[in-house]
Amino acid sequence: MPRSPLAPTVHKHHWSGFDYCSRVTAATAPRLDPVVLIGGALHRKEDWGRIERAVLASADVIAPDLPGWGEADLLPAEYGADALAGALVNLLDDLGVERVNVFGGSYGTAIAYRTAQTHPDRIARMVLAGTMTAIPAHWEATFREMIRLVSAGDLERFAALVVGAISGGPAGADIVAAAAVERVLLRRFRTVGPDEAAKFTANTRRLLAHTMIDTAAAPGVPILFTTGEHDALTPPDACRGLAATCRTAWFTAITRADHAVHLERGAELADLMTRFFAGEPVDGLPYATALEAHGLAQPLKV
Repeated sequence: MPRSPLAPTVHKHHWSGFDYCSRVTAATAPRLDPVVLIGGALHRKEDWGRIERAVLASADVIAPDLPGWGEADLLPAEYGADALAGALVNLLDDLGVERVNVFGGSYGTAIAYRTAQTHPDRIARMVLAGTMTAIPAHWEATFREMIRLVSAGDLERFAALVVGAISGGPAGADIVAAAAVERVLLRRFRTVGPDEAAKFTANTRRLLAHTMIDTAAAPGVPILFTTGEHDALTPPDACRGLAATCRTAWFTAITRADHAVHLERGAELADLMTRFFAGEPVDGLPYATALEAHGLAQPLKV
């Protein structure tokens, strides 16, 4: 019987005036480069649950609280993706890790993408879930209202608005555990404290003020783009369009999921990313749409 992974260790980091940290869990028999997990809004290093447990079957897991997340310092909105990518590279240097596979979800996709642009030698492969270059114009008013509500302490309406954006698929869509996931998300956003509210505000203002993903220089690492097939916030076409700007990229959507794919289909998402990181086939999977090749990628070959 396989042994359990080792107990996680927490490491402190400092970069460009900001304190932040990482949670590192060692696999008992790693066969892949370590996997870095970078999440979205208010996602803490301890929140990866079954995704982390599944990935640990193949690789060590590094879950950071970068500036603006969890236990880290608040990162003012004037700092863009370059600052966060720099913090991630500094974290890897501190840990003595030369090369990693990276998963970025939602907000975290911009950090992963920028790191692949600036330090491609540090990333073997990358999976980006629920991504876009910037907040679309038709979402800007909603995000500004989120900032107003959380700043005013109106957490009930704040939570409802955020969860409506995350779980905003079409009426009647077949989404796994939709009601249960909505309850989890509502509870999470209703209970944010003053520190988290300030970080959410700064992070959202950063999204509104910056083009977080600049496609002028396509990353040179292999990238798999994905999202839930019913994602209304970062719909499949937006993710597919970003894949088309890359040198070597693929796209597939996870069925019966929306933007909260990491909660609705965590086991399937973990399976998809570990297959891709291992260079195994990711076409013909029962939980995903047909694989599409983009850029210089050859059809159906990863």
